[in-house]
Parts: sequence; C-alpha cells; structure tokens
Amino acid sequence: METIRTKGAPAPGGAYAQGVIAHGFLFTAGLGPIDPASGSVVGETIEEQTVQVMNNLEAILQAADRSFADVIRVVVHLQELHRDFLGFNRTYASFFGDHLPVRTTVGSQLMGILIEMDITAAMP
Repeated sequence: METIRTKGAPAPGGAYAQGVIAHGFLFTAGLGPIDPASGSVVGETIEEQTVQVMNNLEAILQAADRSFADVIRVVVHLQELHRDFLGFNRTYASFFGDHLPVRTTVGSQLMGILIEMDITAAMP
C-alpha cells in the first residue's frame, strides 16, 4: 500500500490519507471544495464548488501519475440533490468528456459545503 500526498489538494482534516494506492487501484478520500492553500471553501454555487472539487481530485490523480481518463468509479454527495444535480452534472461532465466512469450520486448532510466526492482510478 502506498499513501499519496500532495500540496495541490486540501490536507486531511482528520485521521485519513488524501489517497491510497492498493491492489492496482488509487482510492481517494472524500474531498470538498476547499482551497488547498487557504483551507477556505471556494464558491457559493454548485458549479463553482464542483470545479474546485474536481481540481482537488485532479491534483491527487497527478500525484499518482494518473488522470481523469483512469477513473473508473465516482461517488458524489450533494447537500441539495434535487436543486443542484443538473448544475453539478454539467460541470462534472466537462472534466470527463467522452470517458464515463460509473457513478453514484446521493443527497447527504454536509458541513458547510454543497458537494463532496471521492474517486477510484485504475493503476495499470
């Protein structure tokens, strides 16, 4: 097992790693729309917060020499599922293009943010 750490993504706020490589896969922690430098929430809209989450996830992927093309599974938690799903989905799709990993999107009670995501990527 290898732990992934990068200053390009927010530091863990608890006893967990940003990412772990195990058994041929990269697993990330759930990440919110936090600026890695300031530790502050970025954006007030679901679109702005989704961009920040995707940037944070991309930093972890890059630290493991991977990209969104290697992502095979995504789990998304939205604070306001019915209100924000369409805006989230449009923004999310702009990062993946034609590559469509499997995804679960659920409504969740989140602490002061609109979105949290984690991903699993293949490590060929």
